[in-house]
Amino acid sequence: MLIDFHVHCFNPKIAERAVSQLKERADIEPLTNGLIEDTVKKFDEWGVDRGVLLPIATKPTQQKILNDWCAEQDGGRFISFGSVHPDAEDMCEELDRITALGLHGIKLHPDYQGYMVDEERADFMYDEIEKRGLPVIFHAGFDVVSPALIHCTVTGALNMLEKHPHMKVILAHLGGNDSHQQVLDLLAGHGGEVYLDTAFTGRYVADGLMEKIIKKHGADRILFASDCPWDSPAVIRDKILRMDLSDDDREMIFSGNARRLLGV
Repeated sequence: MLIDFHVHCFNPKIAERAVSQLKERADIEPLTNGLIEDTVKKFDEWGVDRGVLLPIATKPTQQKILNDWCAEQDGGRFISFGSVHPDAEDMCEELDRITALGLHGIKLHPDYQGYMVDEERADFMYDEIEKRGLPVIFHAGFDVVSPALIHCTVTGALNMLEKHPHMKVILAHLGGNDSHQQVLDLLAGHGGEVYLDTAFTGRYVADGLMEKIIKKHGADRILFASDCPWDSPAVIRDKILRMDLSDDDREMIFSGNARRLLGV
């Protein structure tokens, strides 16, 4: 079984505009048009059984409509997360609503949401997420939306983890996009429920370095992920198959860890 833990799709009302803007900003050709239907077709081509749908509330006013749409997509080929914004006055109420909707976790993107991952004003939000037992996935490392200021650095992530040791945390992009040597040196092997996903590693992380991070952190806390439509799950799957890992390790990475973490 193959579960892609990092997938982006968009409401049909905004999909074309969202994908076009991101394509122009990142100078990367998308692999889908951002719609649920096209993504499912590509899942079939790539051999992906299910995908974890990750929304981003870039403004406090986006929370409800975004989470409602994600709840409609939950089930079948998708496992939907929700999102909250740290500046939303009704953030706690929305976390309760996310739980009631049956969404499986929270997606946060400090760069798009305008805060540093370890700053004090985010601590209350993290505490409230932890109280509800929801796993939270962070964009980690470089992002083209904020090239001069990385909002979730490796050291920032470590500071956040020290303050919130019981939160279920997934650090996307193998712990820090474009910071993987630092991930290997400082972050890999961190204890607790700290997972790293493999999103956007297909063409951008050397096989040997990625294998070292996986082995140091432990295959039982690595989540297969692509960042679709910006990277290919088939390429990342083949990359992992090339590595010196056991069949049991690969099974955990490809789906076992995700099923255990999410209870699916």
